[in-house]
Amino acid sequence: MQSEEKRSLYERLGGVYSIATVVDDLVDRVMADARLNKNPRVDEAHHRVPPAGFKYLVTEMVCWAAGGPQKYSGRSMAESHKDLGITSDEWSAFLDDLQQTLDKFAVPPEEQAELKAIVDSTRSEIVVGETAVELSA
Repeated sequence: MQSEEKRSLYERLGGVYSIATVVDDLVDRVMADARLNKNPRVDEAHHRVPPAGFKYLVTEMVCWAAGGPQKYSGRSMAESHKDLGITSDEWSAFLDDLQQTLDKFAVPPEEQAELKAIVDSTRSEIVVGETAVELSA
């Protein structure tokens, strides 16, 4: 049997079915979040994209990023968020939604930290006015 340290994040999270369940809750939470939807471009995007398709792509991405066998087939984070004008406050609201979802499903602290590091690695591609160069300066 594999030791806990050698198991991938994907395995420790319970695989695609568990990840899809958490993503389902997160996407519902994000799409209904008034803090995010006060940005008219985000609100429009939330109503333009069918939730099921969005959930599929997010599940695929999380599985891939966590070491699962799935391959992410969607657009890059920069491409899919470039016209949304997402602010630091909106990013913080999203992180709050993520935390609420992780807590709801009692995701262990170590796995939460790894998931948050994955999410944080996308910030410069999503938040307006932030680049990898600015973050490292």
